[in-house]
Amino acid sequence: MADYLRADLSGSQFVQVDLSGAQFQTVDLSRTRFKGIDLHDVVMRGVELLNVDIHGEIQNVTVNGVDIAPLVYAELDRRYPDRVKMRPEDPQGFQEAWTILERLWAGTVERARRLPPEQLHESVDGEWSFIETLRHLVFATDAWIRRAMLGDPAPWDPLDLPWDEMPDIEGVPRDRDARPSLDTVLVLRRDRMATVRQVVDGLTDESLAGTTTPVEAAGWPRPDSYPVRVCLRTILNEEWEHRLYAERDLAVLAAR
Repeated sequence: MADYLRADLSGSQFVQVDLSGAQFQTVDLSRTRFKGIDLHDVVMRGVELLNVDIHGEIQNVTVNGVDIAPLVYAELDRRYPDRVKMRPEDPQGFQEAWTILERLWAGTVERARRLPPEQLHESVDGEWSFIETLRHLVFATDAWIRRAMLGDPAPWDPLDLPWDEMPDIEGVPRDRDARPSLDTVLVLRRDRMATVRQVVDGLTDESLAGTTTPVEAAGWPRPDSYPVRVCLRTILNEEWEHRLYAERDLAVLAAR
């Protein structure tokens, strides 16, 4: 534990640092960037939040006595009517949700094809490039569908891309320097999306209510049993959110 009193730490980098239980008083955090941060049970008093942009999971977040999470989610549902379909309860709902994602992603890929190929490797504001986003979704499908649900202990392709903060796991690829073409990555995407289609089309009420058989090998997710519903909703969430990020960044790239 260290105390910093009247210290100038501006411009510092904190990577894989444990600040849980720390206290901040009269601290200047302007222009600070947070990525992959755990803010559970944080209490802020006397805070000025101006021109703040937050993307992430929001639950039980109270601002000036008002829980803003329901307000945020209601507004997102209003903006994107298909979003409510991403919380299905029965096999037919999962099939419909995947059909929606297939349609939406087809439009997003078509939009990406209108850009010069080199721009699809460009990062916007420090986020993944379009190609990296597709590679991450291949990883997500390999993890939650092919590994967790279908029992393949090592379903990875060399182009799989875990999220940045995931600890290195032996055997799980993480090549941030790879620069595959869009068509190369789309071959993987089509294969993985077809796998999800087979899974959701084969769902029954009984299988949806079940749990997976643990895969006894190192990888992600960790060897454990998971509710089938959780695995599938994880994929729906990944596909939905990352497409919105991709659309946002494609607009910036097109404007350039």
